[in-house]
Amino acid sequence: MPVPFVCHSEVDVLIIGAGPGGLMCANALANARVNVRIVDQKAVKLTAGEGDGIAPRTVEVLQSYGLAERLLRESGQLHLASFYNPSPTGGIELTNRIASVTAPSARYPFEAALHQGAIQDIFINSMTPLGVEVERPTIPTSIEISQDENELTDPTSYPVRVVLQRLDKSEDEPREEIVHAKFVVGCDGAHSWIRKQMNITMDGEQSDSIWGVVDMATPDTDFPDVRNKALIHSNHGSVIFVPREQDRIRIYIQLEDKDVIDPVTGRVDKEKMGPEQILATAQKSIVPYKLTRKSEFLWWTIYSVGQRVASKFSVKNRVFIAGDACHTHSPKAGMNASINDSHNLAWKIALVVRGWADMPLLSTYEPERRKFALDLIAWDKMWSTLCCGKPLTEQNSDGVSPEHFLKTFQTDFTSGIGIHYSPSIAVNDRNQELASGLVLGKRVPPCKFMRAADAWPFELQDLLPSDFLFKLLVFTGDFSDPLQQARVKSMVTDMQKPKSFLNRYATPGNSRFDIITISKGRKETFNIFLLPTLLRSHWSKAFIDDTDPTGTFGGEGYSYYGVRPEGAVVAVRPDGYVGAIAPLDRVGELDAYFASFMKIPAQAC
Repeated sequence: MPVPFVCHSEVDVLIIGAGPGGLMCANALANARVNVRIVDQKAVKLTAGEGDGIAPRTVEVLQSYGLAERLLRESGQLHLASFYNPSPTGGIELTNRIASVTAPSARYPFEAALHQGAIQDIFINSMTPLGVEVERPTIPTSIEISQDENELTDPTSYPVRVVLQRLDKSEDEPREEIVHAKFVVGCDGAHSWIRKQMNITMDGEQSDSIWGVVDMATPDTDFPDVRNKALIHSNHGSVIFVPREQDRIRIYIQLEDKDVIDPVTGRVDKEKMGPEQILATAQKSIVPYKLTRKSEFLWWTIYSVGQRVASKFSVKNRVFIAGDACHTHSPKAGMNASINDSHNLAWKIALVVRGWADMPLLSTYEPERRKFALDLIAWDKMWSTLCCGKPLTEQNSDGVSPEHFLKTFQTDFTSGIGIHYSPSIAVNDRNQELASGLVLGKRVPPCKFMRAADAWPFELQDLLPSDFLFKLLVFTGDFSDPLQQARVKSMVTDMQKPKSFLNRYATPGNSRFDIITISKGRKETFNIFLLPTLLRSHWSKAFIDDTDPTGTFGGEGYSYYGVRPEGAVVAVRPDGYVGAIAPLDRVGELDAYFASFMKIPAQAC
């Protein structure tokens, strides 16, 4: 019998798993023109169920890739959250209504709700024209990492060997392929094959809480908050309403162990309870209100909450895990954490593959995202305990008080806005006082400035697209002040020196930096041509901190960002997080920041 031919191939990045994290990573790398492949064991893409909530920070991230417009067009928006607790008559009553998102700097002050299949389609439709499609149904069957240190430290080498198997081929067709990859990213879920092959443990515990979930059209009901996010604490358990796109709704219902646990295996048995029984539990918990289904269930499931974090997120800076593969928790944050893991990792891999950055930059992925995961799990444990705890009543004095529940809800973890990366080679810790509102290690908060050439208002975040370039925000101060003019011109002279980072890492025809100039000035008198040429590489790159022509908004950017009159230079990472700050008269301090991870072009060595 002839030996089947085995194909060998090379790829920069191989992604295992086409959930939100894997697709986000593939789309980002495709946009960076990195040679990337993504495989998934499922024969068809997701069409219903799974995750559904996009947090405000994740909307900002999608906007940076040009994907938010479609998301916002197709999704439902959750602007208000309502809270219900036991009433004296035995049912439930409204105790509070607040903004669904309470982070003051959120550009999108709401949650977007759209089923996971539609969210994944946004990524798929973005990367398909770039030549990247999910290869289905395909699984990895073995993975090996080279033990040769020289090979591991050489970013141009292919030290990871993965055997892929197509599941839709007949026995007489070639089914196996050996892929030699520079990097592998495991986005293959809570039961990650990649994680297990790398002998990475998941540390944490399984909680006692069990939840049922049903998706359906908005039911016939007299519950007044059916189209708001509603968090209900009743004497019969907790219920959460999440309005969705179109006329859909998702309901989370706390279940009792005896109703869903198999006494022999101790595991959730979905055969013991179906969607009708799950909905009946919800109906019992929202008395005196009525809830009647008017169409078929769109999707349903039962799950128990596990709160675990992987012992490490990377192996030899060649194999990485992201999303549920490295942290599991309640559904409230899962998809958002996965997307932001990939957002953090993709630009670092892209810069290394391009030859712009050294391998140590990849070492910042694990500490940045693992710390966030640990903090998230700590918050999630507290949140899950409160959700599942008995409410405070006259008969239960140790129960969860509405005030405690509300306070826990009002946290940056529900919006993603509060992510703060610690000092590292990618986050400097100096000169924070020069721009106190642009916090080192945090994302650049939204603020509007006027384009100097035509007084067109622009949101600064829209000037920071995820195009894998570092943005240099040059706050010149009041450029009409002769002293400040001299300071700015001296800074420009320093930046144009051959040894300056701007020239040291210059790649012919392919800049690694985008300079955006923001001056204090009046639209009626400001002249962009007085700025040094370096600070106006194009007329669209110069802005002023002034009100818009109608006087409605603007003019408070310097104050909001805490920028002093003498100005500053702020280096923003490709993922939109503040990496370093330097004074105008010591802009050379950025040389050391970039030297810690940037790579000098070969022709300049």
